[in-house]
Amino acid sequence: MPTQKLMGKVAFVSGAAGGMGQQHCRSLAAAGARVVAADRHLSSELVALAREIGGIAVAGDVADPGATHDMLAQARNQLGDVEILVANHAYMTMSALGDADLNDWWRVVDTNLSGTFNLIQAALPGMRRLGSGRVIVVSSEWGVTGWPGATAYAASKAGLIALVKTLGRELAPESSLVNAIAPGVTDTPQLLVDAQDAGISVQEMHARYASAIPLGRIGKPAEISAAVMLLAAPELKSMVGQTIQVNGGSTRTRV
Repeated sequence: MPTQKLMGKVAFVSGAAGGMGQQHCRSLAAAGARVVAADRHLSSELVALAREIGGIAVAGDVADPGATHDMLAQARNQLGDVEILVANHAYMTMSALGDADLNDWWRVVDTNLSGTFNLIQAALPGMRRLGSGRVIVVSSEWGVTGWPGATAYAASKAGLIALVKTLGRELAPESSLVNAIAPGVTDTPQLLVDAQDAGISVQEMHARYASAIPLGRIGKPAEISAAVMLLAAPELKSMVGQTIQVNGGSTRTRV
């Protein structure tokens, strides 16, 4: 994408402190957007990222509607109404269904699914004031296919795809376009959870996942960010309620 295509637009990225979130923030900033880097805690990494990209850092738990609205209010007060919302946050644990803890189930669902609902609800008034908006929800390939041992995570990510289909239809008439990305296995710190569950090293986990991907490797954060930038592009005005699958060919045409 040519630089400065998003000049003057305010973008909000949740889960910005690590993994894919940092890359999303850098890509949006490089395109001219003023970026709000958000995460659960105001860590040194989050503050450093905001400083690097010339944006601001805000912190709060997206599972808490009040905290979520506070973060969007901070964004508006400092930069203006958010026009591009990237719901990138995630929480995941793995266990067999019989061993699953109910409190942990709700933490996963409340963070991934309810947290995205809270973010969109908090950002929508600003998009309506602007007359348009882009909502980009990061789901997961496992929300399309399911995955053994990731019951809560897969269910929450499947819920996001349904949320996007519904809100895509609901909000398109007011020019707020809602779409999703379902990344395949991607090289982020989250793979440590998978490796620990499997009892192997992260490097072995990478190789195991890569063996089942037609492309022969797992994804890179920059590749997911390329899809984010596509959905944020001003000229793409008719993509509504869709889920883009960036996975090296491991899942095809299921959503």
